[in-house]
Parts: sequence; structure tokens; C-alpha cells
Amino acid sequence: MEELSYGATAWMLMSASLVLLMTPALALFYGGMSRSKSVLNMMMMSFGAMALIAVIYVLWGWSTSYGSDIGGIVGNPLDQFGLSGTLYDAEGGFALDAYGVPVVVGVAFQMTFAIITTALISGAIADRTKFSTWMVFVALWVTLAFFPMAHMVWSPGTGLLSVDGPFSGIANPIDFAGGTVVHINAGVAGLVLALIIGRRKGFGSVPMKPHNLPLTMLGAALLWFGWFGFNAGSAFTADGLAGLAWVNTTAATGAAVLGWLVTEKIRDGHATSLGAASGVVAGLVAITPAAGALNPVGSIVLGLVAGVLCALAVGLKYRLGYDDSLDVVGVHLVGGLVGTVGIGFLATETGLFFGGGVSQLAVQVIIAVIAMLFSAVVTAVIGLALKATMGWRVAEDVEVAGIDQAEHGESAYEGLTTGRFATEANVGAARATTEAKA
Repeated sequence: MEELSYGATAWMLMSASLVLLMTPALALFYGGMSRSKSVLNMMMMSFGAMALIAVIYVLWGWSTSYGSDIGGIVGNPLDQFGLSGTLYDAEGGFALDAYGVPVVVGVAFQMTFAIITTALISGAIADRTKFSTWMVFVALWVTLAFFPMAHMVWSPGTGLLSVDGPFSGIANPIDFAGGTVVHINAGVAGLVLALIIGRRKGFGSVPMKPHNLPLTMLGAALLWFGWFGFNAGSAFTADGLAGLAWVNTTAATGAAVLGWLVTEKIRDGHATSLGAASGVVAGLVAITPAAGALNPVGSIVLGLVAGVLCALAVGLKYRLGYDDSLDVVGVHLVGGLVGTVGIGFLATETGLFFGGGVSQLAVQVIIAVIAMLFSAVVTAVIGLALKATMGWRVAEDVEVAGIDQAEHGESAYEGLTTGRFATEANVGAARATTEAKA
């Protein structure tokens, strides 16, 4: 029988709290990147997801993620509904996991992953989305996309993409803290929704610059802080692996910031604060699946590659014509792919560059492709169903004037509907009218 480890339990409680902090941090990050007339709506999408998923996870989220296996795809949602049979052992004490941590602490930790993953998607559809439709999407997507993906990857021996799962004959898939489950999953969902909902009015012709870059940088700083719970917490105890994940996370993130800024400087002539904040997130995303499998030097290489590629990728939306408002695709999908596939090259025990051959690389590509396909199909079904029923977009005049007043009856800043802000709205409305007549 396992004995309670107070140190490991304290670390995991702290890690869960750090990851929960990431969702308000994301609200700040996205809020600063939004336009002033829709910042509250953007932040409410994160807070709404946090509230709703906190309830759903207790009811069926844990069971759907880690309940008895159904076909390697999903856990039985009724198996541990409402956490029944989860929290206590046969003697009536708190059930413990293999690290001596109460299972209820594991529930807390995994809940926060479900929350932040779903909230990430909102950045792709900023400035034009009904809050009510978003909340229904949150409930459906976390149930049908996130929980099954968590089961597939993090249920050893039973999940389709898990360690000792069907692909382990090639090599054991590695996703230390959520490259497939979190970032590829959310990045693909953001792309699919951006395509279904369509572009913002004036996209590509009207400047849509971040309204508050200090807010964005504060959000990025808090995300970096919270991410130590995300990555180092995924060691599930306070040990050397947690320390390695901490160092790798910091080294990769720093390298990604440098890579992004150098790319900006060469391409645009300026190294920007938005680039620095975005580079932080790109590095954190890329190292997430690899934090426990690389050494610190390999983490620097991975972060540098992620910073450069993500900086280049965020411009693709203008070339390809999809409106990923706040660069969820360019940062989370591309960064998640860099990290997941990069393990195949840089893993210290099985990576190609360390003499491990191509097996690890092959299996990392396989799990990345399956994750993309699964997320794309599930998101498309949900997104199209909601488009046909509730509708995704606010009215055009609301989008032009700003969502905050129409959806929430509030303004982020005093005088938003008068003075300079009213002038911006009137100019936008006039431009929209002219474009419609044309």
C-alpha cells in the first residue's frame, strides 16, 4: 500500500494552482491583443470556459478521460460520474496514486489542463463570436475532443496514442505535458472554427492592432510562471525529472524569444514587444511535450526552431486568407507540431540525433497526424452544427461597433462609446457600409 507523500502532494497542489492561473493569464494575453471595443468579450471567453469546465470535469470529465477504456478512444463517462469511486480507498481514506499523492489532487491537476486547452481556442475567433454559442461549444468540445484525446494519450496501455499502446511496437509515443492533447488539439480546433465562422469585417484591409501591449506582456509573463506547473508538474512528484522539466522549459522559452525577435528584426526591421510575448508562448508550447525527454541544450535548439517557425507561421493567415485573430494556429498548432515531432530528433534516449534511429521520429509523426485528424473532424462537426442552429456571428453592426456593449452591456474603458472610441466605431461602420455597397 502506498504511503502519503506530503512533499509530492504539496508540489502537485501548487502545480494545479499554477496551471489554473494560466487561464486568467491567457485572458490578459488575449485581451491585450484584442481591439479595445472587444477586450471584455475576449477575456470573458476564458473566464466562461474556466467556470463551465470546472463543473463538467467533476461530473463526467475525469471519468471520460480516465475511466474504463472504450476502444482505446475514450473512457466510460458513467464509470466514475461525479467522481464516484474515485476519491476514497476501501478503508475510507483518500485513495493514493503511485507517487503517494491523493487521487483527488490528480483530479484537480488534470481539470486545469482541460480548462486552459479549451480557452486557447477562443483567440482564433475573436471580435465576432456570440458568447452564448461559445459557451455551448466549450461544453461540447471539451467532452467530445479534449477528454477523448486525454484518454488516448495519457491512459497507458489502453489509449490509442499512449505509452504501451498500439504504436509502441514502433516506439513508445512521448507527450510529456500535452503537445498533442493540448496544443495540436486546440490549434487545429482554432483553424477549423476560423474557417467555419469566416473572417472579421475588414480583415486584411483595416488595421486590427493590439490595443494594450503591456497587458499582453503581463499575460505572457504570468503564462510563463504558470507553465512551470504545466510542465514540471507533469513529473507528478517533486523530483529530478520535475527539475529537468523546469530548466528545459526556461531554456527553450528564452531561445524561442530570441529566435522570434531575430526573425522580426531581419524581416521587418524591428524587434517588437508583441514578438517577445508571442515568442514566450511559442517556446512554452514547443517544449511542453518534450520537457522530460530532452536535455537543456536540446531544449535550446527546439526553442530556437520554434521561435523562428512560429514567427514565420503567423503571417500565413494573410497569404492563405483565414482569419486566425490572435495567432492560435501560428503559435499553438505550429509550436505543438515542432515540439511533438522534434522529440523524434532530440530525445536523449531515442532521438535520431542521439543514435536512436527513426523509430521515435516515426511514431511522433503518427501521433501528431492522428491528433490533427481527430481534432479537425470533431471540431468541424460541432462547429457546423452550431452554425446551423445557434449561429456563431454577432450582427455586422455589433461587430463593427464592438461586441462588449452588445454581448455584456459593459465597456472596458471609460468613454468607450464617446470621443475617440466612438469616432473609431463610426469610421468602421462607414467603411463597412461602403464595402457592402461595393
